[in-house]
Amino acid sequence: MRLATLRVADASSTGAGTGTGHRTVAVRIDDEVAVELGAPDVGALLADPGWRGRAATTDGPRHALADLAPHAWAPPVLRPSKVVCVGLNYRHHILEMGRELPIHPTLFAKYPEALIGPYDPIVLPAHAADAVDWEGEVAVVVGTRARRLDETAAREAIAGHAVLNDVTMRDYQYRTAQWLQGKTFEATTPFGPWLTVDDDGALAGELRTLVDDEQVQHTAVEDMVFGPAALVAYISQIVTLHPGDVIATGTPGGVGHARTPPRYLRPGHTLTTTVTGLGELRNAVVAEV
Repeated sequence: MRLATLRVADASSTGAGTGTGHRTVAVRIDDEVAVELGAPDVGALLADPGWRGRAATTDGPRHALADLAPHAWAPPVLRPSKVVCVGLNYRHHILEMGRELPIHPTLFAKYPEALIGPYDPIVLPAHAADAVDWEGEVAVVVGTRARRLDETAAREAIAGHAVLNDVTMRDYQYRTAQWLQGKTFEATTPFGPWLTVDDDGALAGELRTLVDDEQVQHTAVEDMVFGPAALVAYISQIVTLHPGDVIATGTPGGVGHARTPPRYLRPGHTLTTTVTGLGELRNAVVAEV
């Protein structure tokens, strides 16, 4: 089952949307049709303890996917209470950066304002556009309250997975030993295109990142040091996770900053991020006006 959040024109609505005349709505994707589920986004849907049954059986207004413009697709979860990110979680990437395999996950945070839709443009801020890097990732979305879980319970707490790109301002990231400031610039993190719901929290497949038509990252997601269930279990020892919270599970090798010479995103590039079975993000890179 695939769940997404759409931006839908609605002249009578001034609520949770992208502006006057629009609303957002959670949908189930059935073949070539998006079916409204009566919630403003997937995060609000997940807050309902009966969300699985509701998502599977609700038959609301329908939208043909072929009629949807790219900007109609919003991030699946608009305002997660937390976006927890994992650094150095792929063996190849860890070795690429000259580090040893970690004993515990490296964690940092991202704020909801960083999230954009799967086809929205990535706008390079004029004051931080010189070293903008790509980091294709798998996102884990939590489906129930999670507090001090073991891995078995943590696996059951996962609602599903999506695609995310942790676009990073490297110059800001490495100003200090703390990474936050380079990781959470507003409107820079594409997320989606939908939440792929699964029943066991398992994850397989391949992650690929392309800049224009050049593949710059490619790995099996099984190369993670800490898998989704292990991450949910570990983070839940520190803080309570709530339905709709997002965990970005880390990026593999191939980032631009680790290349010789380093390479970065520039206006005019197109950044494409795909994960087998989870869909594709496709984002134009543009300069701030």
